[in-house]
Amino acid sequence: MVINGVSKSFGNFEVLHGVDLVINKGEFFSLLGPSGCGKTTLLRIIAGFETPDSGTLTFDGIDVLSLPPNRRHANTVFQSYALFPHLTVFENVAFSLRLKKQPNSGVNAKVGEYLKLVQLENHAQKKPNQLSGGQKQRVAIARALINEPSVLLLDEPLSALDAKLRQHMLIELDTIHDKIGITFIYVTHDQQEALSVSDRIAVMNLGDILQVGTPHDIYESPAKDFVARFIGETNLFDATVAKVEKMAGANSDPAEIEYMAELDIAELGRIKVTTVDAVNPGQKVSFTIRPEKIVISRKNRPPNGMI
Repeated sequence: MVINGVSKSFGNFEVLHGVDLVINKGEFFSLLGPSGCGKTTLLRIIAGFETPDSGTLTFDGIDVLSLPPNRRHANTVFQSYALFPHLTVFENVAFSLRLKKQPNSGVNAKVGEYLKLVQLENHAQKKPNQLSGGQKQRVAIARALINEPSVLLLDEPLSALDAKLRQHMLIELDTIHDKIGITFIYVTHDQQEALSVSDRIAVMNLGDILQVGTPHDIYESPAKDFVARFIGETNLFDATVAKVEKMAGANSDPAEIEYMAELDIAELGRIKVTTVDAVNPGQKVSFTIRPEKIVISRKNRPPNGMI
């Protein structure tokens, strides 16, 4: 899936600012950011529930912006479950197959398969009001998957659940993804959720994508101050580059060159750090360090003042 230059405004408020994003087939990809950052609007554009003001959206090289939601091979799991209260679990999952007038034998076999996938085969004849929140969400997931979409869109699907059940459901979602292998696009404001299950994460704020990377990249090498603060706990300091050296044996590819930079930090003194960003002496930068990387020692500070 390729999103190129997608913008969206509601009245005078621009929600998305020229978003560019590539999501690989089969990825568990998360859109992570605070409320109001534009992540749900972007998901709704992918689903076909919103139309962007500009930009393109392609699935497997095919432009889908002109296609209605039911022709995009993408199904959505909503936060509110959106189950039919008068239908059983079985009939909720079978609903789309009934609309296609598939024969009962095929419907029974396929619904049974997907109820087993979400571990609800023993609850097939219950109504939604007889289920727990986690069970309702699994029904919604089975109903979305039974159409065999290329992409499953999940809009904060666990936010209505309590913390313990949320963690359990997150593991189940990851297991389901591994079993069926389709693309999952997961919207959340919860950093722990995104870091736990994602292959890659796009961190968003105020309609922009600030960084895309693996959970390790996002946590260990934040590209912006906002990303450093938003992902976990950190200590952030203003710094000035004092000296820069190319690392010995550095690859000639400019994208892979590493540098050793010496930073002057008012609160900490001079510190050496490695960076893949080309920086220059005198440049103002930010220095961030996670609490778990700090070691308290009885040893004296090194004589050269480096940490």
